[in-house]
Amino acid sequence: MTPSRRRPVVNYLHDTYRVSERRACRVARIPVSTFRYESRQEPRTALRMRIREIAQIRVRYGYRKIRVLLNREGWKVGKKLVYRLYKEEGLTLRHKTRRKRRAAMHRRERFRPTTPNEVWSLDFVADQLADGRRFRALTIMDIFTRESLAIEVGQRLKGEDVVATLNEIRLTRGLPKFLFCDNGSEFTSQIMDLSAGRVLGRALVRVFNRSETSHRGLEARIQ
Repeated sequence: MTPSRRRPVVNYLHDTYRVSERRACRVARIPVSTFRYESRQEPRTALRMRIREIAQIRVRYGYRKIRVLLNREGWKVGKKLVYRLYKEEGLTLRHKTRRKRRAAMHRRERFRPTTPNEVWSLDFVADQLADGRRFRALTIMDIFTRESLAIEVGQRLKGEDVVATLNEIRLTRGLPKFLFCDNGSEFTSQIMDLSAGRVLGRALVRVFNRSETSHRGLEARIQ
């Protein structure tokens, strides 16, 4: 048990049973000097608030990825400091199980768009041609209007291709407030962090993809 948890025990014994502070410390097995110690560390309120803001936006990001974003913003913080503040703020949502890992809770509800061009959804689907060659398709959809904004087809699509496709759409439609996508490597790469906006949750574009991947026009684009 940590000293921070033993201190309330000492206070309870001292106030309830009217025993001396030293005796209460002996019962709780905590040195008197440790019980009387007052931390002089800087609270780092601004850094704590920024960590919480990033955790609210990047729901699936752990302290390591949060530290990368903080360093890009110029905070110059180490992983041990970020981990301590991340843990003290109660942002560690994953817990270990024997078979699988899952989040214990969601930090916030998914944003619901009310106007067009407010939220876009990105996702990858995979299929193969008649000759056995496999291909992938990046699909981008406006969640409010369910309009298909782009379908980029290729055999090896990476984060650079995602950014290039978003830039092409930006020239004609501008940028949305949010991007919905999963945790695939194409969406969580560093180049996406530098170019894309807020990334949240799982995409609704899966419903759209089931009907589009069977279109014969895709085979002509991958020749």
